[in-house]
Amino acid sequence: MKFTSHEEYGLRCLLQIGRRGPGVGVTIPEISRAEGLSTAYTAKLLRMLRNAGFLKSARGQAGGYTLARPPEEIIIGDVLAELGGRLFEGDFCERHAGQEASCTHSSDCSIRSLWSTVQTAVDRVLSRTTLRDLLRAEESACPPEASLVRIRPSAPERAEVL
Repeated sequence: MKFTSHEEYGLRCLLQIGRRGPGVGVTIPEISRAEGLSTAYTAKLLRMLRNAGFLKSARGQAGGYTLARPPEEIIIGDVLAELGGRLFEGDFCERHAGQEASCTHSSDCSIRSLWSTVQTAVDRVLSRTTLRDLLRAEESACPPEASLVRIRPSAPERAEVL
């Protein structure tokens, strides 16, 4: 499994803005410098996040990007869905049918059930994780996964958000 650069860098840009606090605008050049991204790519990511309702922007001397709502109301699963989508979508089998019109395993696919189970576990974690959680993990100087999620090795579908 891989996450896209849009998802990774989009989250990093969102964190840059969230770190500044309410009402403090951050400019595209500031974010692009802080994250080592081109200004054009940063602008594209911020436009996506603004269009999705996570950010608002203002022009002028005191302008820049700010969060459109409090960090505890920004669900990371929603952000990732806007930036790149889900790991396993409902049309997965149709898109991976090989040379056939439909998948030869459409009625007895153990792989589809695996991807569905993985997606369910990921959704549980991401739907309970907010931007505030990620900011708190940074503040406490511990890895986000250590402070956010506890996964029982024998039951990955039982991920718990702390």
